[in-house]
Order: sequence, then C-alpha cells, then structure tokens
Amino acid sequence: MSRTSTSAQYSVTIRVELAAAEPNLFGRLAGAIGEVGGEITAVDIVSADDTKLVRDIAVDAASPEHADDIRRAVEAIPEIAVLSFADRTFQLHHGGKIEMATRIPLKTREDLSIAYMPGVAEVCSAIAEDPARALGLTMKRNMVAVITNGTAVPGLGGIGAAGGMPGMGGKGMLFKEFGNVDSYAICVDSKDPQEIIDICAAVAPAFGGINLEDIGAPTCFEVEDRLKEMLDIPVFHDDQHGTAIVTLAAFINALKLTGRTMEEQKVVVSGVGASGVACSKILMNAGVTNIIGCDTRGAIYKGRTENMNFMKEWYADNTNPEGIQGSLDDVIEGATLFLGLSGPDTFKVDQLKRMADDPIVFAMANPTPEIMPEVAAPYVRIMATGRSDYPNQINNVLAFPGIFRGALDCGARAISEGMKVAAAEAIAACVSDDELNEEYIIPSVFNRSVAPAVARAVIDQATAEGLARFETESV
Repeated sequence: MSRTSTSAQYSVTIRVELAAAEPNLFGRLAGAIGEVGGEITAVDIVSADDTKLVRDIAVDAASPEHADDIRRAVEAIPEIAVLSFADRTFQLHHGGKIEMATRIPLKTREDLSIAYMPGVAEVCSAIAEDPARALGLTMKRNMVAVITNGTAVPGLGGIGAAGGMPGMGGKGMLFKEFGNVDSYAICVDSKDPQEIIDICAAVAPAFGGINLEDIGAPTCFEVEDRLKEMLDIPVFHDDQHGTAIVTLAAFINALKLTGRTMEEQKVVVSGVGASGVACSKILMNAGVTNIIGCDTRGAIYKGRTENMNFMKEWYADNTNPEGIQGSLDDVIEGATLFLGLSGPDTFKVDQLKRMADDPIVFAMANPTPEIMPEVAAPYVRIMATGRSDYPNQINNVLAFPGIFRGALDCGARAISEGMKVAAAEAIAACVSDDELNEEYIIPSVFNRSVAPAVARAVIDQATAEGLARFETESV
C-alpha cells in the first residue's frame, strides 16, 4: 500500500496509551503504521503523568479495510493499549453538519412582542395582502431548498432519500461557506416524478430558489422542466448545470492555450445522462457545433431506437450533425475534447492517441476517472478531472454558491441559459492570463473571489434579460 494512495476520506483517530518510561515507544508506533502504508497527519497529547502518556493519532488510510490493517498493526505492539479507534468522517457527521441560528436578539419582552406575537401578525397580514412582499419580509430572501430523492448519489447510485441526506447537509455547508446562502435539505421518499413535482411546488412559497440534487435521469429533466414552468423562483439542477458551467469555464481557458475557437471543436461526450446533456447544451450555447454523445450502446444519432428516452431523442435531433454511428472507438477520431461523464477506466490510450493534436481530456467520473491523469500524461495537452488530488478539478462548488447568491440578490425569476454562460465566463476570468497554464485552467475551490464574481455576472445578465425583480440587494 503506497502512501500516495491514502486519503482524508478514510482517516481515523487512534487513541493510545503508552508507558511513559518505555524508550522509543512512539517511534515503534509510527513505524508500525508506516509499514502498513498509513500516513500520520496529526499527533495530540490527551493526558500525561509519570507512568503513562495518552495520545490521539490521526492517520490517513486508503480504504476502510486498510484502516483495519492499521488498527491491527498498532494493537500488535504489546506495550501499547488502544483505548479507542474512530472513523473521523463519521465523527464529523455526528449530529449533522449544519444548524439553524437566529439573526436577531431575543432578550426582552419587547423583542418577543416584535419578533413573534402580537407584532408578527401585522407582517403576516401584509404578506397575505401582497404575497410578493414575502421575498423581503421572510427567510425566503436568502433561503434555498436543497431537494433530493437519493436516486443518483455520486458514486453510490440509488440509495434512497435517507441515504442522500448527508450529501444535502454538505451542500448546505457549501452554500453558506462560499455564498452566504441559507438552505434547508428536503429529502423526498419517492421516485414518482409527479409526486416530486407536487412536493416541490407545495413548499416553494417558503424559498427563494430550489436546488435539485442527486435525482436520476430522466426523472430530473421532467421535474426541473415542469417546475420551471410552474414557479417564479429559480429552479436549478446542480448535477446538470453546475457541472456544465464549470466545464465550460475550464474549456474557455483550455482553448486560450490551444489557440482554437469554439466553432472549430469536435467534442465527444461519453455518458449522456443529466450532466452529459447539460454540458452538451451549454457548449452549444457557447458556439460548439459538432458534438457527438455516446452511451453504453454507442453514438447517439437521429433515427436510433435502442436505449432511448425523451431527452436522448432531443439529443439525437440536436447533436451529431454528420449522423455518425458506432462505438466510442468509431467517433473519437479527430476529436479536440473528450468529455467523460460516465464511469471508471472507460477511455483508453489508443483512443486518446487518435484525437486531434493538442487533445483536451476532461475525465470527470468520480472517484475513478475514465482515464487516469498519469496514464494520459504522455499524450494529452490539457487534462482535468473531478478529483481534488490532481490539477484542474472541475468542481460544482465554483458555480452554485455564486449563482444562487446573484439570483437571490436580484430576485431572479429563473436561471436562464445566458446566466449560466455568464457564470462560466466569470469563473474562467478568475484565472488571469499570467496564471493560465496547462495545469491551472480553473480556479481553486477555495478562491474566495469566485463566488462574488459569479454573483455579479448573474445579476448583470438577469437584469439584461428582464429576469431581475430589483436592481440592488435592497428589496
């Protein structure tokens, strides 16, 4: 087991008791962990006296099974007692990751009378007379519903609404941390598109926007499209559009390095699910005219009947202008961008070598991409993945906090295609010409200038399209 294969995802905390008088005992402990491939990341003293020393050892592992190996290696040292062994990821999630907090003090009778009864009755009556005032007088002004049914959880698939809940809590953290947007997770125990639509529509009055998450295709398309028709608040399926926006941002900067235009591109998309369709749409809106999508049955083309649905029918009608048929092998010839949104190890070196000069590969399957960067390195000009441990991570957190921040601030009625392209251009612009290189085409997720830049671009575009209710942050 190599040290480079370890990850904080599988980190553990081992609390051990060591005899104080035993020389080099901690060195033996560290050596035992290292021999089985564990990586010590932190050591803390819990307590100490003349006879014993209690320490917490944080160790990164490569898998749950590897963590068990590390535990056994430590337990095999007779002079060391293992007092506890805890998975740090489970510890972090204990009790959930977000909480609700009040925005105003509640210390006196007057505070209570104004914030609740009897004063709140006046505000309720004002909203009843003019429901639009809810946007300025309630939490709706800065509150997004994060809604899932747990049918397409990344890396896990259809694990259900309850299983999807930790991801929704994580989404709430990212909304607050990067966009100062409040959110609430709603996990719907249903696979029926109409039932999901009805639930979303019923709770919509309390929210300034709806972020759909981890809902499988083709249900996600129907749910989003219907809600956009029914509601006057932004409805955004992040698995589709967040991925698409950041993909376009990365592609804009990649093309600056290769010196090509959007119109010159031949793009092959592997995986025509929610994100594959959305990425194709935004690339088309940006000027790409030659896109060929492949699923498990090969290229999608007009007239294909096998393994189709209403969204793939749309895809067939609007892509693959030459009607090319066959497998990924048959369509990859001369492609300038391979866009992977499928599964691990599904793109091979032989296929990469048949792309155009200076090929661009965005292999975004997680946790294992379609082709590993170290495998592609000798043949690719620019490489991006969805992983944080390689350069050029295409991560949705660059998009959705700023998009909703801007949409809420201007009271947007929807998030248009133009707003998505504007957001992508803003993300791309966060990498200056001086910084731009093959291993830095997309800003870091911790670049705090990204969300404000995206918000500003979204506000400007919404205003230009007549989708903004107001011009400033004041209602």
